[in-house]
Amino acid sequence: MTDDSLATTLDRVRVYPIKSLDGVDVDAATLADGGGLAPDREFALLDADGDYVNGKNERRIHRVRADIDLDARMVGLDAPRDDDAPAAATFHLDDDRTGIETWLTEFLDYDVSMVGERAGGYPDDTELTGPTVISLGTLRVVASWYDGVSVDSMRRRLRANVELATREPFAEDRLVGELGERVRFRVDDTDLLGVNPCQRCVVPSRDPDTGAETDGFRTRFVERRRETMPPWSGGGRFDHYFRLMVNTVVPESSVGGTLRVGDDVRLVGTESA
Repeated sequence: MTDDSLATTLDRVRVYPIKSLDGVDVDAATLADGGGLAPDREFALLDADGDYVNGKNERRIHRVRADIDLDARMVGLDAPRDDDAPAAATFHLDDDRTGIETWLTEFLDYDVSMVGERAGGYPDDTELTGPTVISLGTLRVVASWYDGVSVDSMRRRLRANVELATREPFAEDRLVGELGERVRFRVDDTDLLGVNPCQRCVVPSRDPDTGAETDGFRTRFVERRRETMPPWSGGGRFDHYFRLMVNTVVPESSVGGTLRVGDDVRLVGTESA
């Protein structure tokens, strides 16, 4: 495996400050102690039983629009596609959590709380906590599998943190090794370790604005993923074809490092886990 087999740049960095709500594009983000990008998944929404209120468990959460200003620490909440939603309102992320909880409770018609005390936030994968990676080429080709699904819609369905500029479909699969291996890659002067092709849930099959299911999404995805799998993909990590995007871990030496849009990305090599 050589540097030339990837050789691209970072095209986009996106964080999701409130787990399950809209993301925010940033020019740069720092790798926090937990391994994720600060402030990715800094907060999470819970129901009365302590379960996540997210796209997997609550289809209506897709209808909520969250306009987040990270510098001001403010979030505007609205649900413009829902006639019964509460009026749009803006809240401080730290000082008005009660207001956020009240708005979401009224919208969903059951008690919602927002938590934000866990070190490292609330990542989807609590073992592979590093930023998730996909390429622009992948987003374009996967969106083309479905009528009426734009590249940005697919981006919002898949919810990656880091987007590579390469137009080569499935370039991110180069960051996945065999079982027992990790692939070290370097973003400018910061190392990350690619581990797993991300197992997808129901969320990508839903319209990110309405929550409506795209008919036959998973069946079509599996068929086309199998047919278009490039020679560098596959292996023991691909135990099925409903996998897309790469989960990573952050070496201790890279904590505190910064990922910036425009940074060079290159492979370093494969190593034992």
